[in-house]
Amino acid sequence: MRNKKGLSSLTKKLVMAITGGCLVLFLLFHGSMNVVSIISESGYNWICEFLGANWYAIVGTIGLAAMVAIHFIYAFILSFQNYKARGNQRYAVTERQEGVSWASKNMLVIGIIVIIGLGLHLYDFWAKMQLAELQGVAPSDGLSPVDGIGRIKFVFGDTYFSVMYLLWLAFLWFHLSHGIASVMQSIGWSNHVWKRRIEWLGKFFAIVIVAMFASVVLYYWLIFPNLNV
Repeated sequence: MRNKKGLSSLTKKLVMAITGGCLVLFLLFHGSMNVVSIISESGYNWICEFLGANWYAIVGTIGLAAMVAIHFIYAFILSFQNYKARGNQRYAVTERQEGVSWASKNMLVIGIIVIIGLGLHLYDFWAKMQLAELQGVAPSDGLSPVDGIGRIKFVFGDTYFSVMYLLWLAFLWFHLSHGIASVMQSIGWSNHVWKRRIEWLGKFFAIVIVAMFASVVLYYWLIFPNLNV
């Protein structure tokens, strides 16, 4: 039973690692795409049109949604299993474990905040762009569903939304900085020699991803302040 249970737990962690790795690659692509908006507005709008209501974009969106759902469902399952396994020890007051980061001990809470922020992001962009284009309706704010630049200026011209996005990105950094290293460890790319290097590599990729998204928020917030007021 112990081996069977251990194999089940290992399989769940592997599924989380694979889906998490795919989502990291998507974030690298999505962040790079967003940076194009700073370099060329017309180029960014072309990308938005290319990834609009097209069959390949829809298939990709469904695949991403499935990976996000699987990743966080397994995160909840594993967290609940770990909670039950601790038994009465979960009520005991213990000292902070040496070498255990704050992010690793609070990944579930951080993940929930990331999901909430993701919902806000989907409402601000996906629902008013690709979904609106699929439905053949114009968003209530009057912007075209394929006007990506107009959408970015509209959303990030609002101080409240910009601050909310930056706070969300801070939690996303915590999640990625620990999660990327965990992915590599789960698939066997981390060992005693490389453990520290893998951790720093995870932090590096987390910084790159968050910096790309944050640069877009800050750029349009500073250039188009209070646009929505």
